[in-house]
Amino acid sequence: MASNAEDQQNQQGRHQEVGHKSLLQSDALYQYILETSVYPREPESMKELRELTAKHPWNIMTTSADEGQFLNMLLKLVNAKNTMEIGVYTGYSLLATALALPDDGKILAMDINRENYELGLPVIQKAGVAHKIDFREGPALPVLDLLIQDVGGVIGYDNTLWNGSVVAPPDAPLRKYVRYYRDFVLELNKALAADPRIEICMLPVGDGVTICRRIK
Repeated sequence: MASNAEDQQNQQGRHQEVGHKSLLQSDALYQYILETSVYPREPESMKELRELTAKHPWNIMTTSADEGQFLNMLLKLVNAKNTMEIGVYTGYSLLATALALPDDGKILAMDINRENYELGLPVIQKAGVAHKIDFREGPALPVLDLLIQDVGGVIGYDNTLWNGSVVAPPDAPLRKYVRYYRDFVLELNKALAADPRIEICMLPVGDGVTICRRIK
């Protein structure tokens, strides 16, 4: 029988695996979601890319498996055919998107770092969906400025609850990068809530996802 110390060590290891992506108060409950409905249905290619990304030093930037499943389902529900992805990293959510789109679907994928994208590209190619992806290295805003007049549909903003720090008191002990970006996240959330051009729905999935539908 495992000792209490061993139990705590096992829980800490599990927390490192999934906890930073979960806003649930119970790691056990989040693990239940993953093991019951996410991992059993996760495509083999997505599992391979998730495990590959876990070895990368910046792995905290990856999309969580439950959020990947959510995005895949959402895209199918709205019959999406053309999408954009701003911030690709190694491509886990990009792969979730590509698998959801029809064979003639297209994804405009933008990131300032091609090296990270190319780390996951062999997995995407093996999954047979690389032909749907138009990857462009560089900042996204110049491209978006050209498209803004024609862009409608649904937009999903990731990380809008930012490790739960959006409700942390000013003197809370936060990691440096969390504290640095928190004000930007708060500003974005405030702007989205006040924007009359869109309807919004903020969900506690992954690190927080805000779904926006353009109405004007």
